[in-house]
Amino acid sequence: MSEFQDPSMQSTAATPRWVGLAIAALGGVSLIGLVVGISALSQSRSVEQSIQATLKQQNDMLAQRLAKTDEQNQQLQSDLKVVTDKLNVTKEDLDKARQASKASVAAYNKKLSGLETNVNSQLATKASTDDVNKLSTDVGGVKNDLEDTKSKLERATGDMGVMSGLIARNHDDLEELKRRGDRNYYEFTVPRGKTPQRVGPVQISLSKTDQKKSKYTMTVLADDKAIEKKDKTAGEPVQFYVKGTARYSPYEIVVFDVGKNQVSGYLSTPKSAGAATAASNTPGQ
Repeated sequence: MSEFQDPSMQSTAATPRWVGLAIAALGGVSLIGLVVGISALSQSRSVEQSIQATLKQQNDMLAQRLAKTDEQNQQLQSDLKVVTDKLNVTKEDLDKARQASKASVAAYNKKLSGLETNVNSQLATKASTDDVNKLSTDVGGVKNDLEDTKSKLERATGDMGVMSGLIARNHDDLEELKRRGDRNYYEFTVPRGKTPQRVGPVQISLSKTDQKKSKYTMTVLADDKAIEKKDKTAGEPVQFYVKGTARYSPYEIVVFDVGKNQVSGYLSTPKSAGAATAASNTPGQ
């Protein structure tokens, strides 16, 4: 065997085995890191592209909206111009109409004033104090005639031949008579039947009604007497006497309305009469 060996063989023999393993491991780690880095870079680019695509889509939509808004704005401005033009025309017409109306009113007032002056002048010329006095006298006479006619219409001769007081034709008239206070008044509505109904100081029973002819038959109970009033007419003063009343001032019954089964009206008694005798509950035959 030679005493001298190759230097390279000496170096190889001198390098430990673990060094080679370490170098191999480092190379594997580097390779893995490189792969991971490349993968991360690829994912980052993908995310970036996705974000850019989304932003581009949003920008496109925003651009479309802005374009549409601009178009609507232009349309509104155009409509506003048309409306403004029309309003200007209407305002001018309105001003003209107002001026014409003022002129018409002024002309009418002037004409009316002239007419009034003319009428007053004619009246002053034609009318005299005597004419006015005569006219007042005539009016007064007519008024008196009307009052007399009214008085005659409100009075009537009763069924016993005595001139009655003022006659009420309805509830309102009766209230007026009550306010005057000349007599005592008792308003009633009596149904048809055998049972007498109390009306003021007397009792009344209704035995018959004829609505078509406004006629009725009733019996008045006073002073223990039964006084039958047969076939009387609505509005007719039905008169009778009780103890303590004067010959010229009897009790009176006036019926407003004759119904199918009842009558409505009032009883009138003189103020001077005392309390009537208690009426009987049973009508006489």
